[in-house]
Amino acid sequence: METKRWNIQRETEINKQFISEAAALLRAGETVAFPTETVYGLGADATNQLAVAKIFAAKGRPQDNPLIAHVANVEQFQQLVDNLPDYVDDLIAAFSPGPLTYVVESNGVCAENVTAGLSTIAVRIPDHPVALELLRACNFPVAGPSANISGKPSPTTADHVYEDLTGRIAGIVDGGPTGVGVESTVISCRENDVVILRPGGITKEQIEKIVPVTELRNEIVDKPASPGMKYKHYSPDVPLWLVDGDTEKIQKVIAEERGKGKKVALLARDAILELVEADVSLSLGSSLEDVANKLYDNLRKIKKSDADLMVSEVFPESGIGQAIMNRLKKAMTAYIS
Repeated sequence: METKRWNIQRETEINKQFISEAAALLRAGETVAFPTETVYGLGADATNQLAVAKIFAAKGRPQDNPLIAHVANVEQFQQLVDNLPDYVDDLIAAFSPGPLTYVVESNGVCAENVTAGLSTIAVRIPDHPVALELLRACNFPVAGPSANISGKPSPTTADHVYEDLTGRIAGIVDGGPTGVGVESTVISCRENDVVILRPGGITKEQIEKIVPVTELRNEIVDKPASPGMKYKHYSPDVPLWLVDGDTEKIQKVIAEERGKGKKVALLARDAILELVEADVSLSLGSSLEDVANKLYDNLRKIKKSDADLMVSEVFPESGIGQAIMNRLKKAMTAYIS
């Protein structure tokens, strides 16, 4: 399959022709990757079961792993769901468009393979001008998991998508690097409270200002209600060790492995990189927001470094640090404390 690529990242305005061409492919039942503020998504018409099946085939994604339906606005959101708790309106007003996904009761409009046969559906309104323009041009919900081979780090640039999926999908809309860098927060919207099924760009503390959060669910489940709940994700191409300790401890671990003849890469914030010696230094910036933004790109860069081992610092599990550690723990091969 030929994969068409539309480069609109240097446009001052979204190129209407490119968006129209991408929407036409989606309308014809094909798969097209597109940027969101979190990561790149692999889109297909969420009401078309055969089109959605192409997502699973391209990614090698398990069929029982539900997808997120992306919509352009609240009106499209309401066309997919039933019996929304009252507080959902307040959450939408505060966080949507944005990196928050709502798992709510489905009305059956979306194809069964979007919901993995569940009575609920995951829906979000992305906060990216290219994504919103594409969704408006389609005027139907677009199922959109991350646009990568299942099990690999999620893509934050169109080049990442191209590396994984060229020849497997119909098109890639290149809107430049994403912003948040980790996937959306997913919440299950119950009658009086919410459960965070996957931490992401909207934090538990932010949500709690509007509605109680009774539980943060990190365990693996048999019948996932959202992506990220059952299968191992975000695996880099070399072993990843998380080292919980100060710079002296991190340096000791690295020195021991180098003494065994291994080439070691260090994944850390700049303040730690300045104090610890490794064969390869992978910068995650300074703030936790920087870390989230740069994480997946660095997990992909490791493949080009010839490193035998990647060592990462452990980050505070507050705010977006909760999402960062959620992803790193899924990617790690060892945790050293």
